[in-house]
Amino acid sequence: MSLLLDHIVIRVHDLTQTIENFTALGFTVQQGGTHADGVTHNALIGFADGSYIELIAFLQAAPQRRWWDVGQRHGDGFVDYALLPSSVGAVIDAAHGRGLLYDGPQAGGRVRPDGARLEWQTGRPQTSDLPFLCGDITPRHLRVAEGAVREHANGVRGVASLTVAVHDLAASLQRYRALLGIGEGETRTVALPGLGAASATVWIGDTSVVLLSPVHLDAASVTAEGAALRRQLATRGEGVFGVALRADGKAQPRVLDRDRTHGAWFEITAE
Repeated sequence: MSLLLDHIVIRVHDLTQTIENFTALGFTVQQGGTHADGVTHNALIGFADGSYIELIAFLQAAPQRRWWDVGQRHGDGFVDYALLPSSVGAVIDAAHGRGLLYDGPQAGGRVRPDGARLEWQTGRPQTSDLPFLCGDITPRHLRVAEGAVREHANGVRGVASLTVAVHDLAASLQRYRALLGIGEGETRTVALPGLGAASATVWIGDTSVVLLSPVHLDAASVTAEGAALRRQLATRGEGVFGVALRADGKAQPRVLDRDRTHGAWFEITAE
């Protein structure tokens, strides 16, 4: 059962300022609207490959929600990512059959600034190393606009890869295999001694998802990148650690200013 990358979520405190910052980085940012429960509102950065970045901020306190809690304790940054299924219920049932529990389908939606009402279903994992599922009820082009809004001055066309910080590489890899319905031969595990970590890669469409887990090292042997990985796991917990964005051949490969990306690590790579 095929799954594609749907979107990556960045939780922020000030949505207006965040829109200005990402616009200054060369992205075309769209106003999204207010979600059906009135608790959050968002803006979107859509890409030619169909995926997008969601910038989300809370309109009221929601201490029962993980995204709220992480943002309140540790500031702006990545909080989640989602996969796009043709049927949320079918993916959940298939995952259950392979021993992996997802909650749902659950109803979701929001109202766009132009008044259009969008509806979707979600499926939620029980561990934060896994993505949630987001499948459309109304046509997807209403949620993820097409056309010129997917063109960006910085040349970005899509998501090449995501790196996900995990505590237990073997356990997370087993969960991803159960979600995606893949075998051992369809994954690749690599030691990264320079980073003090081990990694495993799975593919979701044309996007690679790299699971990254620290290995035991003396503190003096840990690189700055390895220390950042350990710091995320100790504070924000498991989840998206970094994103490589695929751009056209004219783009300048670079790491984006993390002050303007609100703590989210992005690298632009040229095709």
